[in-house]
Amino acid sequence: MRVRVQRIESIKSPEGDLGKRVELVEEAVVPRFPIRPPTEEARMVQEVVQVLQRQLPIFGLQQNLTIPKIILFLTEHEYEDLGVRFEVNQVYDVELSEGTIKFKRVS
Repeated sequence: MRVRVQRIESIKSPEGDLGKRVELVEEAVVPRFPIRPPTEEARMVQEVVQVLQRQLPIFGLQQNLTIPKIILFLTEHEYEDLGVRFEVNQVYDVELSEGTIKFKRVS
């Protein structure tokens, strides 16, 4: 699966250890209007909405849907042991296999 780093935050564990919270999300493209409305009136409304979306940003629909996929809570030591330097907006391919998680940075 392909994920993007949405957020990295510093955290403190209940034991007082410093660490990081890394939020990885999956992005899915949301189609604007996947089907044509059955009536002429509905088609006219759809066309008006499409024009408004193009001309006025407040009417724009979100094109990408972000779905939370993985949230890592790691101590500083665990983060170092993981060996992955996460950066916000960086994309990674994640492989889940036989009880392991592998991160590969997408160039």
